[in-house]
Amino acid sequence: MPHITLKMYQGRTEEQKKAATEALTKALQESLGCTEDHISISIYDYDPKEWGEKVFYPEIMKDEEHLYKRPEYKPL
Repeated sequence: MPHITLKMYQGRTEEQKKAATEALTKALQESLGCTEDHISISIYDYDPKEWGEKVFYPEIMKDEEHLYKRPEYKPL
């Protein structure tokens, strides 16, 4: 506890993914007061063409009651 699932367009490097993981870990430690040992993060890459069908509409927009940061875009 806590766990973050990061889903994004494919194409980011391993270095970018590691940097995002480190930044998210630090943010959770600071904002929630938890230790690094309790944080887990998984990353999933998606082709931009499948983003709308597999992630944007069925996961992001369908579950708006849990959405704390609303997207300001529409998928391709």
